[in-house]
Amino acid sequence: MGPMPTAAPPLSRSAPPPGIRSATVSRRVGLTVLAVAALLVAVLLSLALGARSVAPATVFDALLHGGNSSDAEVVRQMRVPRTVIGLMVGAALAIAGTALQGITRNPIADPGILGISQGASVGVVLAIAFAGVHTLSGYVWFAFAGAALASVAVYAIASGGRGGATPVKLALGGAAINALLVSVTMAVLTTKAAAMDEFRFWQVGSVAGRDAEIIGQIWPFLVVGVVLVLAVARGLDALALGEDVAKGLGQNVALVRIVGGLGATVLTGVAVSAAGPIAFIGLAVPHIARAVVGSDHRWVLPMAALIGPVMLLVSDVIGRLVFPPSEVPAGVMTALIGVPFLVALVRRKAVPA
Repeated sequence: MGPMPTAAPPLSRSAPPPGIRSATVSRRVGLTVLAVAALLVAVLLSLALGARSVAPATVFDALLHGGNSSDAEVVRQMRVPRTVIGLMVGAALAIAGTALQGITRNPIADPGILGISQGASVGVVLAIAFAGVHTLSGYVWFAFAGAALASVAVYAIASGGRGGATPVKLALGGAAINALLVSVTMAVLTTKAAAMDEFRFWQVGSVAGRDAEIIGQIWPFLVVGVVLVLAVARGLDALALGEDVAKGLGQNVALVRIVGGLGATVLTGVAVSAAGPIAFIGLAVPHIARAVVGSDHRWVLPMAALIGPVMLLVSDVIGRLVFPPSEVPAGVMTALIGVPFLVALVRRKAVPA
């Protein structure tokens, strides 16, 4: 008799059969292609629609050949910078929200949970009231500094005491710092009434009126933030299984949280400094991305980077069209979209008790 056949080794949960794995990858690639197509459509809509609609042919002529018409001038000088800012801000908020939900293991975390957005608001208020800054390009640096300082303060509070910077301590520290910064903002605005109108224009959240100078100021920070978050994608997957499991898998949990949190802070600072505190993209988009491609952050993060700009650009276009020639700021429209999403999330009991 020949040798007895050996039994095939059992398949582990972490290694699905090759056929299933191949089908999953194919599905994710196909959905990513659809997301890219949706983003291209959103960009075209952003360039073509508004109080003054421009034909798609004119848009392409303005982009590819320069064009001499007044419509081509509107596209190049006004809508291209606005659209690029929308792309950058939407991607930054979506990636930051995904990272923060992974770090804190909190499904309702967004860039405001650590007081980052409110820190940027304080920076802008102080710039207007005491530094004499009155331009959007000048706000950028103060907003960025305020966001960074708020994040450092929250982490310093949460990391003290027993257990280090746990998700619960981060959330509580963020709530405390956020409340403090709101008080500071209100105190400055009530004593410096002249700053109110300027701050209100920035606080509502919008990509209107932004120019190419702001793009040049924020793109290096956007790249740094994306690299930092992508560097801990595997660590975020491990953290989703629990801190003890993540440590058992060889992950340095503290390092993952620090690097991921730093990346999220930089990205939030980029977004808030350029467009103001735009709500709900950082909350809603990570859930949509996970529903589309699963929980692997190597796929979730790129998908979020595609869906975030789509949501922001479409919201901005709708805001231009509802009450022409006036505009509803993008920050208002994203909130109108995000509130029903949050209600649906609660009704599905996706948020743990």
